[in-house]
Amino acid sequence: MNLKYSRQREAIKNFMMSRKDHPTADTVYMHVRQEFPNISLGTVYRNLTLLSEMGELQRLRVGDGIDHFDAELDPHYHFICDECGAVLDINLPTKGTIISEANSCFDGEVNRHITYFYGRCKVCKEKKALQLL
Repeated sequence: MNLKYSRQREAIKNFMMSRKDHPTADTVYMHVRQEFPNISLGTVYRNLTLLSEMGELQRLRVGDGIDHFDAELDPHYHFICDECGAVLDINLPTKGTIISEANSCFDGEVNRHITYFYGRCKVCKEKKALQLL
């Protein structure tokens, strides 16, 4: 896909490359509009969608009805906090064995997978522990 250069798209991509917290379009919009005050949320969302379709970002749908975006393209797993909604990376080895196992149980061909882990993040776990004291 040959696209015309866009300073706004470049600013969105640069912002995403600086983040590890899997921001939503609203978060990206709030940051990028500091540099481009006239940018619309729709423009941000369209560019995030385009960047994810081009394979430059990952779009994460974690069950909260809001798209989150991730600039880390290497295979990795995500954790979603049931209490605060944080989306965090889990540094768990992503061995190919799960795909091999899936292929052995399936007549088609499995090429990739997405796995989300759910529970309580460290911050929420510590808050809960303090409440119990």
